[in-house]
Amino acid sequence: MASNNQPVALIVGASRGIGRQVAIDLAKNGYTVVVAAKSTSDASAVHPFPPDPNSQQSTISTVEREIREDGGQATAIAVDTRDFESVQRLVEETIKIYSRIDVLVYNSGAIWWASVENTPMKRFQLMQRVNPEGLYGTVQACLPHFKKQGWKARIIVVSPPIYSRFFRGKTAYAMGKVGMSVLTKGLAMDFEREGRSEMAITSIWPAAAIESAATGQMTKVDPTSEQDLRKATIYSDAILAMLRAPTKTVNGLLELDEDFLREYAGVKDFSKYSVIKGATPRRIMPAKFPDLTVAEQDDEGRRTDSMKLRAASKL
Repeated sequence: MASNNQPVALIVGASRGIGRQVAIDLAKNGYTVVVAAKSTSDASAVHPFPPDPNSQQSTISTVEREIREDGGQATAIAVDTRDFESVQRLVEETIKIYSRIDVLVYNSGAIWWASVENTPMKRFQLMQRVNPEGLYGTVQACLPHFKKQGWKARIIVVSPPIYSRFFRGKTAYAMGKVGMSVLTKGLAMDFEREGRSEMAITSIWPAAAIESAATGQMTKVDPTSEQDLRKATIYSDAILAMLRAPTKTVNGLLELDEDFLREYAGVKDFSKYSVIKGATPRRIMPAKFPDLTVAEQDDEGRRTDSMKLRAASKL
């Protein structure tokens, strides 16, 4: 077990792009970081270093090296989020090394934007396994350790606010991503019902497109689209602001990076985040989102717990 007085952040999906930036910036802000994803490499053999953060040369191994060479603490652990046993090994290894997990960031994601007709079953299944199933498994694996820590931790999920326009042209992808947001809402309610006031789960999504490997494909086709991109630092800044906010403020939120920074961190000028200096990236998300609550929100009727029902049936 490593000696460590810093809070420990487990970042799943941290080999490149947004996940890498979140790992780098959390390490700069006093977190010990566990960098997790599938891709590994011999970081000592990578030249030039550091590699392009949105390229295949960027792996959990190179991210670990970046953090350590900058004076931070980091450990790279490979994981396949499609495999629950792999996820469990990741969490157990993290606990073995650092004894705790204070922050879980789930950034792993598979993407395919197309109509239902043009989304093959294998592609659909991949997205569901990596996106909602991978998230659910990672949270499940962490919960017993959060319990041992006295239910004091934060969970950050990369998933969107829920609104119908999001489904258009990418139904299969949206099914998984919205499912992740449902987990955020539902687990937040569990925390509230069970009096776990020092736990919070929050979803974050970009208000404008973020520079990444995926957007890099678009800029190759249309170089002018780069003016609509923001740097990944807006995401890490927003996540840091969420982690500093009281649990009551952020538990169950489905929030945008820009909106959270504006409303809760007092940021007014977002120009530093533009990839192209002087450009104003187009907002791709709505200005307002539907209220998901109903007038009878607090009326649960008769509570049903399948675990208790199963136990009672065995008596």
